[in-house]
Amino acid sequence: PTHFVVRKRITWVGMSDQIKNQQINAEKWFRELRNQMVGSIQKLDGSEFEEKEWQRPGGGGGLMSLLKGEIFEKVGVNISTVHGEFSEEFRGSIPGTEGDPSFWASGISVVAHMKNPKIAAAHFNTRYITTKGKQWFGGGCDLTPAIPEKIETDNFHQGLQRTCAQHNPNYYEKFKKQCDEYFYLKHRSESRGIGGIFFDYINTDFEKDLSFIKDVGQFFINFVIENSSRKKNLEFNQIDLDALSKKRSRYVEFNLLYDRGTLFGLKTGGNIDAILMSMPPEAKW
Repeated sequence: PTHFVVRKRITWVGMSDQIKNQQINAEKWFRELRNQMVGSIQKLDGSEFEEKEWQRPGGGGGLMSLLKGEIFEKVGVNISTVHGEFSEEFRGSIPGTEGDPSFWASGISVVAHMKNPKIAAAHFNTRYITTKGKQWFGGGCDLTPAIPEKIETDNFHQGLQRTCAQHNPNYYEKFKKQCDEYFYLKHRSESRGIGGIFFDYINTDFEKDLSFIKDVGQFFINFVIENSSRKKNLEFNQIDLDALSKKRSRYVEFNLLYDRGTLFGLKTGGNIDAILMSMPPEAKW
């Protein structure tokens, strides 16, 4: 179990008990999911995560968990809950900060880079953000295979489609389109991977939205464990490893040039190691 504790919460004059409870419930889920993911990955890989707690000078902090194992060459599971004020430069792009730059944000981020080039790299994150008068969920998950496989791709997208359909019949097509548009390297005119779902500013009903967020998280970890178990013993050669190194270079380029999470972390004074956790252990250009 995690030892991460949020020692201080942001409070705004007039902030309702309802919003406070929503923050507590969202943060609680991210911690619960983090523990599930860490336990499941450790059991499959046979290695243990190294944990590092960090505190943000402006308010809040997080827990980094990193494993370098036999199946997972590098997998990070990070949670954080931070609060403070957006900088003058950044606040104009965040809803609800027009008259007050205060914010509160909690979330979980997972990136898994695999030793076997035939197992796709997997990315997942979900977050809950509140500003003065605005609250919403965002996040998503996607796969980046170096050597695409139809079974892997179909299992991932069909599973996401079933998960989304339980909550809204329009979610999958809408969020898949947003994912395809987002995870695209404009300077190379190519997609980062085979897509998934990507969403932001979900704010319909908190309990219903949180239920959707929970189901996406559960689907992701179940898929990663099942997919990795199925493919962990597949044979590979130097040609496959070269393909992996090339694909990883594209992953680095996207995260440093376009990724909103990286930008958000840097602009809000987050932990640099946690922000760049998504980088693969090595890549080649």
